[in-house]
Amino acid sequence: MSPSPIVRFEKVNKSFGSLCVLCDFDFEVAPAERVAIIGGSGSGKTTLLRLLMTLERPDTGLIEVDGERLWKPGKEGKAVAVGEAQTAGIRRKIGMVFQAYNLFPHMKVLRNVIEAPVHVLGMSRAEAEVRALSLLEMVGLKEKVNSYPAQLSGGQQQRVAIARALALQPKIMLFDEITSALDPELVGEVLNVVRNLAHEFQMTMLIVTHEMGFASDVADRIIFLDGGSIVEQGPPSVMFANPVNPRTRAFLKKLLEH
Repeated sequence: MSPSPIVRFEKVNKSFGSLCVLCDFDFEVAPAERVAIIGGSGSGKTTLLRLLMTLERPDTGLIEVDGERLWKPGKEGKAVAVGEAQTAGIRRKIGMVFQAYNLFPHMKVLRNVIEAPVHVLGMSRAEAEVRALSLLEMVGLKEKVNSYPAQLSGGQQQRVAIARALALQPKIMLFDEITSALDPELVGEVLNVVRNLAHEFQMTMLIVTHEMGFASDVADRIIFLDGGSIVEQGPPSVMFANPVNPRTRAFLKKLLEH
């Protein structure tokens, strides 16, 4: 018997004006599954992650995380939040790393990583510091604990952002095009951190990326979004070697030509 999904979207709709970004969207992710999300601009990739983080509200539909409703159908099917306490509890299970690093510029690296565990999880500062140092060592930045974000390269800042997200001990990690703002020579160092994370930890990951080699290495499943729906999905070996849908083939061909 397969385990219950840790993420479930059921008939979710989200529009911006007249543009339907997710349309009657059904999607499930198994615990510890790693899913790479690919698709063109405006296909709904980032919106999917933002709905999970409650940074966007769905128009209609149901979203569950770890068996709990995050959004539920209300009057006339319109999605409503489930209440602040439940929403906060669910959000603590999710870590997100954005395109922009979003570090606190006035705080040194160590404090950037320990703030959330202390204030959100109620961890002691000493315990949070031990965990932060371990995570910074994992991302290769233990020697930068006393640096400010402005003193770091873009790649280093993004690695601190990954450590900060992990400090909350999430069950689910969301990565939204985390290398798109980086200079090309810094992309590899960030992808290697996520690659190691994927191989070492049994953690659910949703990864929006245009780095197809990286997606192939890390993901158990690739989903291709287009027009607000999942057009095609499957393991990387099938999706990249022999995609069935003409839209998938055209997207990958265009991407690989660049």
